[in-house]
Amino acid sequence: MDFYRAHVLVCGGTGCTSSGSLTIEEMFNTALKARGLEKEVKVVRTGCFGLCEAGPICIVYPEGSFYSHVKMADVERIVEEHLLKGRIVKDLLYIDHANEVRDITTSISEVNFYKKQKRVALKNCGVINPEIIEEYIAFDGYRALGKALTEMTPQDVIDTIKKSGLRGRGGGGFPTGLKWEFASKSEGDVKYVACNADEGDPGAFMDRSVLEGDPHAVIEAMAIAAYAIGAKKGYVYIRAEYPIAVKRLGIAIAQAKEMGLLGTDIFGTGFEFDLEIRLGAGAFVCGEETALIASIEGERGMPRPKPPFPAVKGIFGKPTIINNVETYAVIAQIILNGADWFTSMGTERSPGTKVFALGGKINNTGLVEIPMGTTLREVIYDIGGGIPGGKEFKAVQTGGPSGGCITKQHLDTPIDFDNLTAIGSMMGSGGMIVVDEDNCMVDFARFFLDFTVDESCGKCVPCREGTKRMLEILEKITSGKGTLEDLDTLEQLAYSIKDSALCGLGQTAPNPVLSTLRYFRDEYVAHVVDKKCPAGVCQDLLQIVIGDGCIGCTACARVCPVGAISGEVKGQHVIDQSKCIKCGACIPKCPKKVIYKQ
Repeated sequence: MDFYRAHVLVCGGTGCTSSGSLTIEEMFNTALKARGLEKEVKVVRTGCFGLCEAGPICIVYPEGSFYSHVKMADVERIVEEHLLKGRIVKDLLYIDHANEVRDITTSISEVNFYKKQKRVALKNCGVINPEIIEEYIAFDGYRALGKALTEMTPQDVIDTIKKSGLRGRGGGGFPTGLKWEFASKSEGDVKYVACNADEGDPGAFMDRSVLEGDPHAVIEAMAIAAYAIGAKKGYVYIRAEYPIAVKRLGIAIAQAKEMGLLGTDIFGTGFEFDLEIRLGAGAFVCGEETALIASIEGERGMPRPKPPFPAVKGIFGKPTIINNVETYAVIAQIILNGADWFTSMGTERSPGTKVFALGGKINNTGLVEIPMGTTLREVIYDIGGGIPGGKEFKAVQTGGPSGGCITKQHLDTPIDFDNLTAIGSMMGSGGMIVVDEDNCMVDFARFFLDFTVDESCGKCVPCREGTKRMLEILEKITSGKGTLEDLDTLEQLAYSIKDSALCGLGQTAPNPVLSTLRYFRDEYVAHVVDKKCPAGVCQDLLQIVIGDGCIGCTACARVCPVGAISGEVKGQHVIDQSKCIKCGACIPKCPKKVIYKQ
């Protein structure tokens, strides 16, 4: 075994990879070799560290020095100064949004972004190389599978998961242990387990990051689930747009098979289980479990009525359990540590932790894992670092297109399944998009509904036709042609679709509209009565004007692409509204700052 005096952990998640982290990794190896340090310092490609805003990220241990926004030109300095001479490069260390450089001797947990987090599903992400199974095993990997197969009966496993209170993290929040028990008791000579990794919500990247950073956690959990219900075959349904996750999952499955952790006679117990990857083509509706089943079977991904539920009649008509990536990611730890350990976190009805993809108008964009019961205020301000530019918080959308917006009056609401539902939103898979004072909530609702209309499978009339009519009304409102009657029609349509759509995706599609109508009706009224967009977003309701104080410098006229600005040199200029395309190019060019939107 090789021993190293230092390790350089380089983020290999999608975010940092897109910023050039793999090139940085190569440069570290080259620079270390040039100085003869390759046997003293090891470079490790990990999964996502979570703090995506700070990428590319490198952490040097044993000091725990947290280097952020690392550029190629920085590599030589880190190697020369830190790894060769032992002098930490302080100006490259992470700086939080209070502009305080963290103490160079503290761990990553001392960064404000991580202080209130509890990493369970993300335990190994940013810690191990996901492409080396030995590193997963070194962190207790596959111990839970061994324990389940050699010390527990299938019913013991189910009882432990039931006692833990784990609820599905894919959106519905159904008790996981109960789902497993239904499948276990269903009659069938063949049974299946499936993993829903078809993460399609705008702004959501939780499942992708888990599979990129810790794929063996999902594989181990699926094997445990298969043992619990009596299955021998499993499928991971993952979207093809996740190439890094697909690659690492494939490597992990091959490694597990080579070590005898998948296949026949696992741990010498006679238990057999095999796993297969099925690629999705990116249809949002395939996140719904019956549509996912159809896609796995080779059919068009369209939902079917329930019952029968998949636990009774699933893949190829056989009893099937389907859980999402995050749900599986905590299974092994529950088996190893016990149900009481899991229920010690979170709330009574929502135990454990939840991973959120924090994005939008927030300083610390990234992955956040918090105990259930943490308030929105803690997530947005303590972990997320607040709103950029000192702007005022307006709302946060949870649950993606199926969720709803939560306003500042609910900032102190503890986050769990029941509380979010009570205020008109939902947990969903874990997307959390923050908006500020510059966002128009009518346009915000229109964006999500436009997504749903585009992604509707078209099988049922309420979703296929109803959401399209809702979108048409929203477009009418944002173009300044709406009426107060349109608001009543919009609301009636929304409730009708919720009550009559075939699947959960159609039933929840109106939620963004209903929640914005509930909390921001005044903005809707401003659009239809005053014919104005208070946030200045909806182009058809805007005018760009030149106010008093114009010095006639002609800077605005020179950048106008359509020649809409006229006036004499050193005289007042005006904008021809019939020509203006509202691009706003003139606004930053005015030296007197007298051009504005109204």
